[in-house]
Amino acid sequence: MSTKGENDKWEIYRDHRNEWRWRRTATNGRIVGASTEGYVKKQDCYENAERNGLKENSNLVEYD
Repeated sequence: MSTKGENDKWEIYRDHRNEWRWRRTATNGRIVGASTEGYVKKQDCYENAERNGLKENSNLVEYD
């Protein structure tokens, strides 16, 4: 039995201002979560994503 959202895709990426952001996409392709601000430090972006549901075993894709 799967838990709701466990198969969502998480993305960590740089925006047009060269700041780090995260985005969570459901299996149906809809964006179900995203950072509301950009982060200068990648670690700060990760910490915000973790507060919003990112787990160690999440489906994570990073773009540099």
